[in-house]
Amino acid sequence: MLEKLRQVESQQNLELADRLHSAAIHLLRRLRREDSASGLSAPRLSALSVIIFGGPVTMGELAAAEQVRPPTISRLVKDLERQGLVSRKPDPGDERVQRVSATAKGKRLLNEGRRRRVSKLATGLARLSSKERRQLLHSAELLERLTLPDGHPDSRKTGRKEQQQRHRATEG
Repeated sequence: MLEKLRQVESQQNLELADRLHSAAIHLLRRLRREDSASGLSAPRLSALSVIIFGGPVTMGELAAAEQVRPPTISRLVKDLERQGLVSRKPDPGDERVQRVSATAKGKRLLNEGRRRRVSKLATGLARLSSKERRQLLHSAELLERLTLPDGHPDSRKTGRKEQQQRHRATEG
């Protein structure tokens, strides 16, 4: 009996995971349309986001985060640097290593894009009832928890405070 319940729960988890996966893809595709106003390609915006949220990163760290080879990241960073969106400086602990950080212009560009995407999403949310928005808020908090690495101290709790802290990291 207990084994049968576990199988049913496992199947329900797979079905829910599949629906969440599809919903996430559709949501990102819809919001990505707003990114064209930035003038940057999706890979460049993604790299800029990693640089901003991850703090000054090495080229190797950035390549690993973006799951691309070092020559690809090198070209991408050179382009972002030419546009004045990032700068490179020697690592204080090892001057052979370059750390890439976002410039004020890069942070502004990413924040403007975020505002456009959030505004588009808020327009859609306005069509939902207040009860549906509350349900979605709770679901968003659960999804944030799901994205934390295993063993993360906040994997049991997350909410508006943590979201605001992440958002503030891009401002300034």
